[in-house]
Amino acid sequence: MTDLHTRISAQFEESGRLKIELAELLAGPIARSAEMIVQALLSEKKVLACGNGGSASSAQYFASRMLNRYYLERPGLAAIALPADISTLTSIANDNHFEQVFARQVTALGHHGDILLAMSTSGNSGNILQAITAARENGMHVIAFSGGDGGGLVELLGEDDIHIGVPHEHPARIQEVYILTLHCICDAIDCLLLGVN
Repeated sequence: MTDLHTRISAQFEESGRLKIELAELLAGPIARSAEMIVQALLSEKKVLACGNGGSASSAQYFASRMLNRYYLERPGLAAIALPADISTLTSIANDNHFEQVFARQVTALGHHGDILLAMSTSGNSGNILQAITAARENGMHVIAFSGGDGGGLVELLGEDDIHIGVPHEHPARIQEVYILTLHCICDAIDCLLLGVN
């Protein structure tokens, strides 16, 4: 039992240390992300969020915080979690187009000035890369989360897009930073919209 306790404690310590180390690196991109989203919302635009696996859950969680609330009561904010539509995902995948499961939705639902929030712990997920390409072709802004060295994802980003990179190799640690980052973005959005100190 002691060995398990030690292992669990070590994971808490590693996760906490990584978040503290990244605070300065990510504060700027997080603030810019919140500002970009608020500007889009004030222009009657929306956020489309996508990811695979744990990142799919994070995309849905982010959309829920936007549509309902984060901490304070406020009107719902326009966000769509692309992984949430199982019928659409399985239909596209069933036609042997899994790499297009998000891109087709971005092409159909995204408009000029909207934002794609895309997450890939490797930075190399084919369907995320395709979604970013579709978003840029639609005149959308991109906020891209990646782990490791950023993978092929960073090569697709334009000058006005935002990259939130977590330079770590362990997917669980990367996902933990993603959740904290999304919380920070939601909090910053509330501050910008509601004037919270």
